[in-house]
Amino acid sequence: MISREQNELMTRIGPGTPAGRLLRRYWQPVALVDEMQGERPVKAVRLFSENLVLYKTAAGYGLMQRHCPHRGADLAYGRIEADGLRCSFHGWKFDATGKCVETPAEPAGSRLCEHIRTVSYPVVEKSGILFAYLGEGAAPAFPHFDCFVAPDAYTFAFKGYWDCNWLQALEVGIDPAHASWLHKYFEDEDTAASYGKQFRGVPADSDLPISKVLREYDRPEIRVERTEYGMRLQTLRRISDAQTHIRVTNILFPQAFVIPMNAEMTITQFHVPVDDTGCYWYSIFTSFAGPVDKKTMREQRLKSYPAPDYRPVFNRENSWGFNADEQKSKTFTGMGFDINIHDQFACESQGPIADRTKENLGSTDKGIVLYRRILLDCLKKNEEGQTPLMVLDESKAEQLKGPITVDGIGPTDGMDQYWKESDEKRRKQSSWGGENPPKSRAA
Repeated sequence: MISREQNELMTRIGPGTPAGRLLRRYWQPVALVDEMQGERPVKAVRLFSENLVLYKTAAGYGLMQRHCPHRGADLAYGRIEADGLRCSFHGWKFDATGKCVETPAEPAGSRLCEHIRTVSYPVVEKSGILFAYLGEGAAPAFPHFDCFVAPDAYTFAFKGYWDCNWLQALEVGIDPAHASWLHKYFEDEDTAASYGKQFRGVPADSDLPISKVLREYDRPEIRVERTEYGMRLQTLRRISDAQTHIRVTNILFPQAFVIPMNAEMTITQFHVPVDDTGCYWYSIFTSFAGPVDKKTMREQRLKSYPAPDYRPVFNRENSWGFNADEQKSKTFTGMGFDINIHDQFACESQGPIADRTKENLGSTDKGIVLYRRILLDCLKKNEEGQTPLMVLDESKAEQLKGPITVDGIGPTDGMDQYWKESDEKRRKQSSWGGENPPKSRAA
């Protein structure tokens, strides 16, 4: 049972909070690279309860406090220049480090700018996402996971806003049992038209639609184990004495999961706090087969999460698109066919911050229980000045590869070997994946 104090400890992420201090020790997605195209690449962003401005110059990206340290004018409306951002109020100019480099309204010879600096954070580009480091000291190294090492043509990035706390958004991905219910479709579509759609294709080594597997085999066996990067989950659905369906999914500490999109593509999804009661999910889709059809993937997702804010077309205000007639015959939820909306409903309907003191967890929640233990342990370590899980130096980052994700049907008596061989086979057939064999041992 989670106490009220523990719930507050895990969910509150504002400046000065233990969870805020912990999460700031990791690179955090701040925007899609797609959002910074066009003639004026300047964007107001809110991250970890801080109001910031992101901009791009010929020298790279800058991220700094949104309000000018002179008299507080909004820098999101500043003038972008080749080497910095200039405030529209008095012309003060700042470089990417937050240093004021010009105060043109001041008298000639003034050295005022030498003493002015605003809050700024470093930004790097990875696989279509801009990551920022909001913590103190040196930033950690990025692990050599598939989503970060795959060639650009084999990845695609997207995001969407959810009106709830980051933790409940993450926890939907640590709950494998819900897929048989929340994402239940009463009819199976043509799997040949499943590109870009989750739970509409076929598992590896099978011609059985995954929608049928989830619908008809809805009491899975779930196994969880700690790993060097967080947690691995195995979800087993016994099809027959001879065959079992397995999904291998992962939690990358502190706030991402890696799951199979289908037999040939993975999803690495980060859950990034805007503040205590809102978050964005950022997904990197990584293909082991051919290059990603980014145009199709983008068009599919923009229908539910349109630019420029990527806020959903269905939400609390319109009951997540609920349709009672659809619920009778087409989907278990009655909320359409986009599983992101299903997950959004499940998370947002818990309230802005879920009250975990009222939960009654079952055996299928063992992944959530283990993650909360890991989170609380890392919160304690960080507050005591120790290094928490996944704050990596480059040597350790190079060793972390993969992680393995699998969606396949194999021999019931050989599952422990099947999922490893399935991943190895996929990598060997890939034009790039064979260069990144992951470790499969537990922590």
